[in-house]
Amino acid sequence: MSPAAALPPDDAELVETFKRATAGCVRAIAGRPEVEVGFSPGNAAAVTGEHVQLPVPAGHLDPALVPRLRGIADAAALTLRYHNERIHGRFTPLGPDAARAFDALESARTKALGALALAGVHDNLAAALDGTLRAQGLHAALKPDHVPVPEALHCAALARFLGGDVPPPAAHIAELWESAAEPEMDRLLDAMRATLTDQAAFARAARQLLAEMDIEPEIDPAPDDNADAEAEDGDGAPPDAQQGSGEKGDSEMDSASAAAQEAADASGSLVMDDDESLMMDADGADQPGGPSEQRRNDPFAPPGAARGYAAYTTAYDEEIPAAELGDEVELARLRQLLDRQLLPLQGVIARLANRLQRRLMARQLRSWEFDQEEGILDASRLARIVAAPTHSLSFKIEHETDFRDTVVTLLIDNSGSMRGRPITVAALSADILARTLERCGVKVEILGFTTRAWKGGKAREQWEKDGRPANPGRLNDLRHIVYKGADTPYRRAKRNLALMLREGILKENIDGEALLWAHHRLMARSEHRRILMVISDGAPVDDSTLSANTGVYLERHLREVIAWVEATSPVQLTAIGIGHDVTRYYRRAVTIVDAEELGGTMLKELTGLFLDEDPNTRAGRVF
Repeated sequence: MSPAAALPPDDAELVETFKRATAGCVRAIAGRPEVEVGFSPGNAAAVTGEHVQLPVPAGHLDPALVPRLRGIADAAALTLRYHNERIHGRFTPLGPDAARAFDALESARTKALGALALAGVHDNLAAALDGTLRAQGLHAALKPDHVPVPEALHCAALARFLGGDVPPPAAHIAELWESAAEPEMDRLLDAMRATLTDQAAFARAARQLLAEMDIEPEIDPAPDDNADAEAEDGDGAPPDAQQGSGEKGDSEMDSASAAAQEAADASGSLVMDDDESLMMDADGADQPGGPSEQRRNDPFAPPGAARGYAAYTTAYDEEIPAAELGDEVELARLRQLLDRQLLPLQGVIARLANRLQRRLMARQLRSWEFDQEEGILDASRLARIVAAPTHSLSFKIEHETDFRDTVVTLLIDNSGSMRGRPITVAALSADILARTLERCGVKVEILGFTTRAWKGGKAREQWEKDGRPANPGRLNDLRHIVYKGADTPYRRAKRNLALMLREGILKENIDGEALLWAHHRLMARSEHRRILMVISDGAPVDDSTLSANTGVYLERHLREVIAWVEATSPVQLTAIGIGHDVTRYYRRAVTIVDAEELGGTMLKELTGLFLDEDPNTRAGRVF
């Protein structure tokens, strides 16, 4: 890569050179040559599976920004190199605040491993961290409570792991944190430093630190040691890896290949083999939100029963067709609004729809029986009748294929946090998918879930009238919306899809019960193959319920439901998270950063599911 000072600020060709060099370094440091690296304007990177999205200024490149941009890219590469998402998901605490703090500590671990291994990476990471903290104004914080907990933990951990060799803003924040920390917290940070190359052991110490700081309400029982051993065999570095890292930290990389070699020497084998991952998932040892003891004894026990999940009352819940939530005039107006949103996307829509249709049609391997007494007239044999009129007419019969015997349900989060572009893109994508799959002979059901009121409805009013008994359970009225039934043609349901754009329809989201509702509707269908795709932008949230129960009440139930469906149901379950990581909940999931990616991601996920084999023949298989 060219030195930063030699990059003219307006040279577009050098910007492209910078992108290519950065992408090569990311693949080399990550040790994954197949990783896709993309660039877009912004200030942060996103790592999703085998895809990395990196920021880059549009049009020109300021030489002063080069070290920071390289640091952001190095951090993403180190996440790919040292981070195992399955182990992380198994130890991630349920509460959102605790989860963010836990993520910050894990990020500090991967950065520390890279900084100890490579001096150049250390400098780049320092530049990126310095720029981020100054942009947030945290370098001028005067008290510990002026710094958000995740950022404070991230800086304190990095300072401890790197022996204080961090940029001045991070050192300042670490000093503020340490001034308010208990001695036990310091001891736990030292314990984490000793386990940098062992992600599972590091995660245990991190959970203890969060509990000591009263950030998470409770610590889940420690996973089975044998499961940890399996994970560590595939994801832990050799005992001398950290020592080797220090020996290599004195020299700068000269090329991408040198980076790959040194990173490999420093880390050892840190990427879990696919076979080991499949083995752990098959026996359930490494699944986030694993089943309780009761469900292990009875796999068909109702989800949530082991945790005592219940609704205070279901008398005010409703399942309602979308057409009943708006009159004809309003639905027509919203449909016109949705059609205007579709106009600029017609070219993209056509390409995506045709691509999926070609792939799905290719699966419909038609077979015919000829020379039948009845069926469809065989036009290819008419010449024989003309030549010899005594011949009888010939017919053919088409054999039905299993592929056509499929139903797909889209379950769309209709919560307030989806307001704006995310719900618009969700409606557009659902519209495109319904039309495409209907052309392919696949039935589609489109459902939405929200609540009837903000912060509780009639259920909460009844609870208050009853004297506010403790642990009431769910305290809001569900609203489950049927935008399109599986047997309803698209032309009759197209106006209903636009109801998602209506102001006031988006409120709270209780994902666990919505997932059960959609699943039960699918199980009542007669189709051989059933696919359920969940589109959401985060964890379940209902202020009324969470204020009267534990802070993880709804999230724990969602994990129970997902584990039950994935363990016992023939339904193929997949999820797409918009801006939030849903891979910690679902075994098969993908997270997108921009809502604009939703349409293409939906088609890609569905194509993968259609190309999969018969779901009834793969018990225990990871999708």
